Amino acid sequence: MNIVVAGGTGFIGKALCGQLLRSGHRLTILTRTPAAVERLFGSTVKATLWDARNSGGWERSLNGAQAVINLAGAGIADARWTDRRKQLLTESRIYPTRLLVQACARLRVRPEVFVSASGIGFYGPHGDEVLDESSGRGRGFLSDLCVQWESTALEAASQGIRVVCMRTGMVLGPDGGALPRMSLPFRLFLGGPVMPGTQWVSWIHRDDLVGLMEWALATPAVSGPINGVAPSPVTMAEFCRLLGLALRRPSWLPVPEFVLNTALGEMGSIMTTGQRAVPAVAEGHGYQFRFREAQRALQAIFSSLR
Repeated sequence: MNIVVAGGTGFIGKALCGQLLRSGHRLTILTRTPAAVERLFGSTVKATLWDARNSGGWERSLNGAQAVINLAGAGIADARWTDRRKQLLTESRIYPTRLLVQACARLRVRPEVFVSASGIGFYGPHGDEVLDESSGRGRGFLSDLCVQWESTALEAASQGIRVVCMRTGMVLGPDGGALPRMSLPFRLFLGGPVMPGTQWVSWIHRDDLVGLMEWALATPAVSGPINGVAPSPVTMAEFCRLLGLALRRPSWLPVPEFVLNTALGEMGSIMTTGQRAVPAVAEGHGYQFRFREAQRALQAIFSSLR
């Protein structure tokens, strides 16, 4: 396929683009930093400059594209959620999504599929309730953000484009996401669960998220939301126990909620509450996960670093 990717140089994007290239697809990456694309992929990928906020010459890269993948957006957990940061988190997702949908609408021949990132923050805190793609939206900033993000992407469906919204959980990999930061206290023998410890962690190995996105491109039967999570969510206490085992370190020093909330403010709710999400759509349509259990995923990641 001829695929256009927005957000192709981040933690998820660079792994996804690498896999798509290995599968023989042709890629154009929309980017603010063409030099970064060159460093990552050399001349095998076309880098097209855009600012993710304005229409322009980059729209020509959509001509002849069979698929568009939208991963654009500032990191959710990269900074404290001030009002200004919340505005950036929202605008860095909604603006590029809207631009891509509007650009597709102007094409004579439109892409077959539009895959747009989202998050299981859509559901908000639900305690022990098992959440599949039919579960309703929650409350709070993250839920509001995901609802707006998805509704913007789904406008492409009125153009006859199949739209997939990939609701990701905690993505596990050795070189980005939450895992390196979570593992640092363990390496210093200071690791332990974020309290209360009973909150659910819906996780996915990055290789499976990449596989799930590639599968969604090639599976016409799937559309709408897909939970990008492994089939076996675990509690925070269990996740940290398994993280300690993978690192050969104890998990003994709990992190009180008030400490996290003091340090991170509202953003601390990501860690102190959670969602017990399951990939009902993916499993119902035959996707085969490589890493179904958190223990195997964590061991695979950290054994690769030794």
